[in-house]
Amino acid sequence: MLAIPCPCQSGKSFAECCAPVIAGEVPAESAEALMRSRYTAFTQSNEAYLLESWHQSTRPTTLDLAGGEPAPKWIGLQVRQHLQTGDNTAIVEFVARYRVGGRAHRLHETSRFVREEHRWYYVDGEIHE
Repeated sequence: MLAIPCPCQSGKSFAECCAPVIAGEVPAESAEALMRSRYTAFTQSNEAYLLESWHQSTRPTTLDLAGGEPAPKWIGLQVRQHLQTGDNTAIVEFVARYRVGGRAHRLHETSRFVREEHRWYYVDGEIHE
């Protein structure tokens, strides 16, 4: 059986990378691992996981990933920096590439993460132009 590469482009298979984190079988081992799993969840339009992995202090009540027409097609992720800023805080800078209606776009963000009760959560991010 051929292993499916993980959408987060970690070089691992989906089954050994983001799948167990998204399924809730294991917590993300780092803020970078959580960010990668969230990117993968975007590629799958997995709103439930995205909300669950978002810190309660900044979490929206709903997401509408299917609302935009046409929906973005996520095509690549590059992690530029993962920095542990404290025992339970970290930042991850990344560039995510996607297409909408055949046109390519980039999302360059520095995201903040917090760890509570041994679980990492996305807090918020600064979008770079």
